[in-house]
Formats: sequence, structure tokens, C-alpha cells
Amino acid sequence: MNMPREQVNRLKIVLAEEQKSNKWLAEQLGKDQATISKWVTNSSQPDLKNLLRIAKTLNVDVARLLNADVLNEDQQVNLQSATSDNMVLSENKEE
Repeated sequence: MNMPREQVNRLKIVLAEEQKSNKWLAEQLGKDQATISKWVTNSSQPDLKNLLRIAKTLNVDVARLLNADVLNEDQQVNLQSATSDNMVLSENKEE
């Protein structure tokens, strides 16, 4: 998926707002700090599965992690669909 060079995610901002560090997130997700650093600096992007895990870990809505202005219409629809599907799966697991 080709993303514009503009900031796609707002992970750095949300981490600061939640007073969490890259190291903390890396530990929570079982990822290398270098991976988190790449996501925070927008040199690479987390896939949808990791984006959903980040949102859950930070207890925030996925939309808060994204700069939707730089996503095209198809990407926004795919994200909404995947987020809805994941919510249904999560709800079913809790039952």
C-alpha cells in the first residue's frame, strides 16, 4: 500500500498525550523499540492488526491514531470495515 510521505499516523502525538513512551509501547506489544520508532516517525506504518493492538493497548479509538486526511476513500472504507469486524470479534470473545 503506497502512502503519501505526509504523516499517516498520529502515534507520536497520542503517546505524548497518554504520557507513554516508545519503550513502554514496545514492551506492551512485544515489539522492538526500533519498530515503534519507525512508526512514530512515520518512516514505516503499522499494519492494521498492529494498529488495532496499539489502539487497544492505549485504550483509544483507532481513529485517534490516524490522520484520515491523508487516506484515500478506499483506505478509509477498508479501515472502517476492519475496525467494525474486529469489534464484533472482540465482543464475541468476551461472551
